[in-house]
Amino acid sequence: MSAFTLRVGAFAAALGCVASVGPAAADDAKPVELKVGDTAPAFEAPSDAGPTWLSKDRFGKKWVVVYFYPGDFTPGCTAQANAFRDAMHKLAEKGVEVVGISGDSADVHAKFRAAQKLNFTLLADEDGAVARKYGVPFTKGAVVKARDADKTPFEFTRAGTAARWTFVVGKDGTIAYKNTKVTPALDAKAITEFIDKAEGK
Repeated sequence: MSAFTLRVGAFAAALGCVASVGPAAADDAKPVELKVGDTAPAFEAPSDAGPTWLSKDRFGKKWVVVYFYPGDFTPGCTAQANAFRDAMHKLAEKGVEVVGISGDSADVHAKFRAAQKLNFTLLADEDGAVARKYGVPFTKGAVVKARDADKTPFEFTRAGTAARWTFVVGKDGTIAYKNTKVTPALDAKAITEFIDKAEGK
């Protein structure tokens, strides 16, 4: 399945940010370079629903889509999230779990999920720790203006901004797919087609 591995591309800045708020915490460790076939790094993170999401409860048991994205309430990220929302019925039938990860807080995730009527989990990675485990670039955050589910304006500070990379963890707990040049609105379609092909359908 290495044919599905895509080269690391340039990091695209998040859309919709109105002011930067400084660099994310530095990490002097050698950058991770995950490849298809590598064991997926274990992690845990706060979820939009409240409980901590634990990879150990999922990895090695089913397909898990782990997609990193710049941030909530931005045009590209909204298109990507909505595409996964619309594909979830078909993905769920295959036993696939989808989680989106960004530097936004769990509270902001909850607002974004409600505003877009999302049907999958969003995870908070405010310090970029999960992103670094996967080799995903994580840089400065931003002050963002948005509207909640009731169209009420509000403003929040994003702690840091992740690159838009998507991974699929296979049923054996290894990286089955890695895309570092994601087209937001087409990501869910690409993942669905990948899993269909991997399962011989």
